[in-house]
Amino acid sequence: MAKDSHNTIKKEFSGFVNVRGAREHNLKNIDLTIPRDALVVFTGVSGSGKSSLAFGTLYAEAQRRYLESVSPYVRRLFHQMAVPEVGSIEGLPPAVALQQQRGTPTTRSSVGSVTTLSNLVRMMYSRAGDYPPGQSIIYAEAFSPNTPEGACPTCHGLGRTYEVTEQSMVPDDSLTIRERAIAAWPTAWGGQNQRDILVTLGYDVDRPWRELPQKDRDWILFTDEQPVVPVYPGYTPEQTQLALKRKEEPSYMGTFSSARRYVFHTFANTNSQQMKKRVMQYMLSTDCPNCQGKRLRPESLAVKFAGYDITELSRLPLKQIANTLQPYAEGTALDRAQRNVAHPEQAIVAQRIAEDLIARIKVLLDLGLGYLSPERSTPTLSPGELQRLRLATQLYSHLFGVVYVLDEPSAGLHPSDTLALLTALEGLKKAGNSLFVVEHNLDVVRHADWLVDVGPEAGEKGGEILYSGPPEGLQQVTTSQTASYLFNNSKVHPHTPRTPAGWLRLSGITRHNLKNLDTEFPLGAFTTVTGVSGSGKSSLVSQVLVELVAEQLGQALPTEEEEGEALERAAPVPSGGHITAGMESIKRLVRVDQKAIGRTPRSNMATYTGLFDHVRKLFANTKMAKARKYDAGRFSFNVAKGRCENCHGEGSVMVELLFLPSVYAPCPVCHGARYNAKTLEVTYRDKNIADVLGMTVDTAWEFFEEEPLVHRALTVLREVGLGYLRLGQPATELSGGEAQRIKLATELQRAQRGNTLYILDEPTTGLHPADVEKLMVQLDNLVEAGNTVIVVEHTMRVVAGSDWVIDIGPGAGEEGGKIIAAGTPARVSESRESKTAPFLKRFFRKCIVSDRTSLLF
Repeated sequence: MAKDSHNTIKKEFSGFVNVRGAREHNLKNIDLTIPRDALVVFTGVSGSGKSSLAFGTLYAEAQRRYLESVSPYVRRLFHQMAVPEVGSIEGLPPAVALQQQRGTPTTRSSVGSVTTLSNLVRMMYSRAGDYPPGQSIIYAEAFSPNTPEGACPTCHGLGRTYEVTEQSMVPDDSLTIRERAIAAWPTAWGGQNQRDILVTLGYDVDRPWRELPQKDRDWILFTDEQPVVPVYPGYTPEQTQLALKRKEEPSYMGTFSSARRYVFHTFANTNSQQMKKRVMQYMLSTDCPNCQGKRLRPESLAVKFAGYDITELSRLPLKQIANTLQPYAEGTALDRAQRNVAHPEQAIVAQRIAEDLIARIKVLLDLGLGYLSPERSTPTLSPGELQRLRLATQLYSHLFGVVYVLDEPSAGLHPSDTLALLTALEGLKKAGNSLFVVEHNLDVVRHADWLVDVGPEAGEKGGEILYSGPPEGLQQVTTSQTASYLFNNSKVHPHTPRTPAGWLRLSGITRHNLKNLDTEFPLGAFTTVTGVSGSGKSSLVSQVLVELVAEQLGQALPTEEEEGEALERAAPVPSGGHITAGMESIKRLVRVDQKAIGRTPRSNMATYTGLFDHVRKLFANTKMAKARKYDAGRFSFNVAKGRCENCHGEGSVMVELLFLPSVYAPCPVCHGARYNAKTLEVTYRDKNIADVLGMTVDTAWEFFEEEPLVHRALTVLREVGLGYLRLGQPATELSGGEAQRIKLATELQRAQRGNTLYILDEPTTGLHPADVEKLMVQLDNLVEAGNTVIVVEHTMRVVAGSDWVIDIGPGAGEEGGKIIAAGTPARVSESRESKTAPFLKRFFRKCIVSDRTSLLF
């Protein structure tokens, strides 16, 4: 029974939101009353139902009500959430959701466009810019590379041009054409076809490429001609020439395509990402010779403000832009625009726009984002950075009477930046708004006016309201896992740092704000890399370290599904630096990131971890399956013979509603089971394959107790805190933190040989403190097995429990990139220069530590 203390303190709040009968996902028909005009924090272990309540119920209902008030045409422009499963909600104001999501998956979306700063900057250059003599004023659109008026005509606003060269397409000129010297041509029949056509055309395909006349090489690689000629596959060059003389009937008529034409045509027209990536390796990217990579036409770049063209200004950190504009806002700047007697209005325009820009930038600076530049593309931002950008826009909008629903706004934030976040949230509340926040960070939880604790556990064992009221009241709720961490840190035991087995040394590291940095990581130990947001942690660990180690091992990094159009992406940044020692102790590299485990609902936890392969074999070995000659493939919902053909194994069918959100209804044939009736007749211990996919990890763990291979995989998933997830839960429904822990569990299932370097970037994202403890056990087990673990982290529990800490800073962007402190957690906690040290020291003070010296080497 939930404790609810709202009745005794109603006078403190202006009103309440009353929820009755919420049943979204795992919520168990709950009733809840929460105050408006307050900071309400939803807590609970991962998967307990917090997000189902805050986003799936409260925000979804607020959005539904708002959209009912707008025209059907406008409604189509919104991404509409499903109608929530709830009896009634009273007293709910309009809501704005700020979730941890990528948003627009294009590199043309930037910090400037998300915050609307770019619009103001373009207006400032158009109306108050310093134009060259004789150039007429141009409109704001001409300062955007995304418009025909502004885009450089040579590179079409991309900033780069792409070309192929003889060397890029023929990497080994000692080979003959028959030996596939022209690597850019397709590897299978398509390449053979082009070689056969060249034989018909009389070119020597058996002579080393370098010995062919330059004229022939240029035509084969670069011609735009497409001759259609008879082809005689399997014939020697001599036989081909004889057949041509005899006018013998060819096997077919073949069309020639030069290597360059093939590369560009394939890149522009293929729908296969794999094909696109293959031909891209033969394309060389260079800064556009017309705009020098600035993406705009010359007339736009000729206009200056404060001595910068618009691209130069947009590449500066926000903090520097504010300092540059300050004299204009104060009216003290003396530039040509203000001395221009013919256009005195320019000075007034400059002052007003500068004031507005500085006011907007100040909000971003307060949220610790001053190191970002307006030109920085959104796909390169962390989810936490993107959410804070959206939050800054809302702070400046001065809305009143709105509910802001936030998803872990402290994610990716250093403790020193969390204070600025809390100040920003307080500002929204004082302006007359309500804040409903899903959060695990205890500093944010302690700041709440009202707590809603959901639990007691995850998945089917959660979905109940354990407590709703002021934070101090949670202390009395014995079933709450949040309470034990919020009011008592005694669960954290002292950690004795391990002695390193050696050192991995790097020198001359140069990337982003890291300039010629030297550092070392202990081997056979657990290292955390700390520092404020934007200090250079991920540049050092997740980029340079990963790339250098992979290069030394000759290990190809997994190809990533990058966001946005390939041509629009920034040119890859070359790594500066090299490894000087320690690689003899590293045999393998494993990077565990938060990227999705799949992009379609067909990918799920069971398929990704490989445990579904074992399950399908169990079903194939049953008596009925053997009698029907069903193999393991029959039990895959991606294979035609076993899946339901009505929904093609999706389990649901989509009904398009023109002015309403599309409705996904269970397939009327398989009723959501995904398989055809014959496949579902086969059972293993009275459960069919669809029943198994519907089980949670915890349920399946008990069910498959006697199957060692399946049971071990499920055990590891439970140990990383994923016992609440369903085996068949689509990858598209998983958070970044859940995806990362699935990848970690998949890795933990492998036989441990030691000498592996594990790299994780903020693995505690989305984790309740209770789940952090489970994660720490697993990471410690990896180190005990002879491996090295390096994590980028902000959570002090993880930092205090590591063997070595490298703190980067002191600030963000150009003010960061230096190693401020390195050593055991206790030693770093004593550093006077480190911004992490005070928070680490505070953590140690809160913990009940019997022997302080045990924290030192």
